[in-house]
Amino acid sequence: MSPRPQQLALGTRKGLLIYDVSPKGARLVAVHHEGIPIAYAFRDSRTGTLWTCHDHGHWGQKLWASADEGKSWRERKTPAYPEGALTTKGEQATLQYLWCMQQGGADQPGRLYVGTEPGGLFRSDDDGESFELVRGLWDHETHNSKGWFGGGRDHPGIHSILVDPRDSRRVSIAVSCAGYYHSDDDGVTWSVRNKGLLADFLPDPTSEVGQDPHCVVRCEGTPEVLWQQNHCGIYRSEDSGLTWTPVSQEGDFAHFGFVICADEADPLSAWVVPAINAERRLANERRLVVAHTQDGGETWREQTRGLPQEDAFDLVYRHAADQRGGCLVIGSTTGNAYTSLDRGETWQTVSQNLPPIYSARWI
Repeated sequence: MSPRPQQLALGTRKGLLIYDVSPKGARLVAVHHEGIPIAYAFRDSRTGTLWTCHDHGHWGQKLWASADEGKSWRERKTPAYPEGALTTKGEQATLQYLWCMQQGGADQPGRLYVGTEPGGLFRSDDDGESFELVRGLWDHETHNSKGWFGGGRDHPGIHSILVDPRDSRRVSIAVSCAGYYHSDDDGVTWSVRNKGLLADFLPDPTSEVGQDPHCVVRCEGTPEVLWQQNHCGIYRSEDSGLTWTPVSQEGDFAHFGFVICADEADPLSAWVVPAINAERRLANERRLVVAHTQDGGETWREQTRGLPQEDAFDLVYRHAADQRGGCLVIGSTTGNAYTSLDRGETWQTVSQNLPPIYSARWI
């Protein structure tokens, strides 16, 4: 099991909050970029650099980094679409949102990825000093078809980026809406991997393109095992996404939601935070529940000890939960954050007085 995380980064509507977490509780130790919406925050484990994606109402999308644990910050050049890069609507693409970031492999010093709206994957090989659009994906034959479209937003967005720990040239992404795409050659060519997924909102639910994955994660110890919280249920793959198997059914308590966390060592273990449905998007039965499977999704067990079980309207966004070494964190749109240091069996409150939480990561 990985070392127990001791520090937590919450990206919220009003800044980046850093907490120290122990079995005795959580303590707020720093606030950075106060008052600015932080869409995503993560720490590059290779360099220790802390990265933040800003969704500033006036200045737009900004990217900042700190190499000294937040003591000082430097703005980095924001990814920009080249002239002539057209959206699915035929318009010149301009950056609308910084959805997520991911570091490259240990053998790729300086490699960083950024997933954006309107559906561009950007790559840096100089530790974020500059970014270039991954043209192999942007120019994919399916991109300007009707299969790429916004899932509740104006344009498609890349929100999940996976780098295979066995081979850094193997990169996968998930797009809402389009689906799951994979490259074996460092992003030069891409294949669509949506077999087994269903999109009940499409005229053809089995359409190869147009699926709506909300979040895709992998078991780091068994990288071919993937988990997906989809708009239309929970799915699992044992062959790197070549085929997907549903592990929930409509009417199940665990079915609709936005986030999923995988155990890094056990390929049969994962966690989700269910919501009632796509139309209402709040806690199922107004109870905040984490559902855990230990058998590959055959069954899901509720984990509620320490979580509110009445009058809860919490919704957990796709990046607002994390798991590492058996330690979990969830943060909701209603400003509630909880941690568990025992694989979800018991939960302790971080705070119930926060701004809406967009991302939660152990750092």
